[in-house]
Amino acid sequence: MSSVGKGVITSSIGKMLQTRGFSVTALKIDPYVNVDAGTMNPHIHGEVYVTEDGGEADLDLGSYERFLDINIHKDHNMTTGQIYGSVIDMERRGDYLGKCVQVVPQVTDEIKSRIRAVGSGDKVDIMLIEVGGTVGDIESLPFLEALRQLRLEEGSPNTISVHVSLVPILDVTEEFKTKPTQHSVNELRRIGIQPDVIIARSTKMIDDEARKKIALFGSIPEEGVFCSYNVGCIYELPSILDSQGMGDYICTRLGLNGRKADWSVWDRIVDSFLKTDFKIRIALVGKYVTLVDSYVSMNEALKHAGAACKTKVEIDYIESETLEDDCEKVKILEEYDGIFVPYGFGPRGVEGKIRAIQFARENDTPFLGICYGFQLATVEFARNVCGLEDANSTEVNPETLHPVIDLMPEQEGVTRKGATMRLGAQPIMIEPETIAHRLYQNDIVMERHRHRFEVNPKYWETLNKKGLVFSGASPDGLRKEILELPDKFFFLATQFHPEFKSRPGKPDPAYYGFVKACTDKRFKKTEHDQLRGNA
Repeated sequence: MSSVGKGVITSSIGKMLQTRGFSVTALKIDPYVNVDAGTMNPHIHGEVYVTEDGGEADLDLGSYERFLDINIHKDHNMTTGQIYGSVIDMERRGDYLGKCVQVVPQVTDEIKSRIRAVGSGDKVDIMLIEVGGTVGDIESLPFLEALRQLRLEEGSPNTISVHVSLVPILDVTEEFKTKPTQHSVNELRRIGIQPDVIIARSTKMIDDEARKKIALFGSIPEEGVFCSYNVGCIYELPSILDSQGMGDYICTRLGLNGRKADWSVWDRIVDSFLKTDFKIRIALVGKYVTLVDSYVSMNEALKHAGAACKTKVEIDYIESETLEDDCEKVKILEEYDGIFVPYGFGPRGVEGKIRAIQFARENDTPFLGICYGFQLATVEFARNVCGLEDANSTEVNPETLHPVIDLMPEQEGVTRKGATMRLGAQPIMIEPETIAHRLYQNDIVMERHRHRFEVNPKYWETLNKKGLVFSGASPDGLRKEILELPDKFFFLATQFHPEFKSRPGKPDPAYYGFVKACTDKRFKKTEHDQLRGNA
């Protein structure tokens, strides 16, 4: 079913193969009819992940990139909308002239064609294909049928089917219930797919009795049953599954014997998350906080930075609208070591975010703003430092007297919402002798974007005169990308989304600087001065 952890398990399988020296890539199939994730509300589908080449994709692509340390292209996220759109285009062109266009074979052929194109284009040893949703859903049937056919065409020795199934535990008896897995396996068989591996997703390690039941009713050896249980750090999962024998089992099944896994590098990365000396609390002030998956890449980037600083990062999610109801409620931010304002769209919760930013600036609390956070930090500064009381974004108030944030010129007249924002990796020039330059240690960086609005050039000079420094800009100088307040302990915001390029063991510099500042400001001790000197 959805959200059972298939993305992390897919990534873990890839990592097990990587540690044995194999090259891998991954493709996510989302059976919804949307062409991509770009027009979905994060409350419904979670974070929209942005690829280097500008794809608005499912958040599982972020897991693939973080675990496998590879950049994945937008064609690695396949949807029903893409497939049917392509088939209909071909029918209209006359490619099927004389034929009755059907799900089988035309739709399934298009699915297989795209899978093969991605695999051959990446030139890897093994391709991982994850099918989202729930077995038995009407919308996923064409994709499962295509995979059934693909197995026949490629040969059973060259393919392996891994089924992830929830194994709940009854509170009263503390008994593992395998019946849902039995039913889902039967549904797969009805479709024509016999799993080779079954992964039980549970809160804790399954017992021998549950393993035997799953193997018996799943018609696989007990050696082919594994368990993905709750862990403190998700990056532990690949080695946990490998310790159960999964990596060797998959390699044997695919005829890839003879390579020993080398976990030395990955183990050091995992240890950095588990062995920390400090702890800080971050207030994430957002508008999609009821679904943590709305901020999954940001959460992980904060944890990557924390591991590099030997700091455990605890994140509290604060609904920005609650800070609008009562001015006194903003005082809750006094409890936190840092304030983080993430992306967002539309007017809801904006004034609460602005109040949080104002609190951070006036109380010198370390602050990091991303995308909308960057834009609203500009609005807050314009209002409360530059004296432009009505300053706002035209996204929030089209009639504002001071549109310090305005629609980008190339967005004028754009009416279609899908894939029309400024998307993907863009170059950014960083000013020397700035906080941003000290963090990124480079004059130019490539970072991923997803926005329609920008800082209005008419207000650059006014903002600069009052002390706001724009330390990053597009190469043509027409677009501001990074802002900072040098007189504060740490106050930085970026128009781009640096979290999409953060990796375990390779934290993004902006997130690292933020977490480091939060840690440094809280722990003014000798042992922490040493940490500062080593960073």
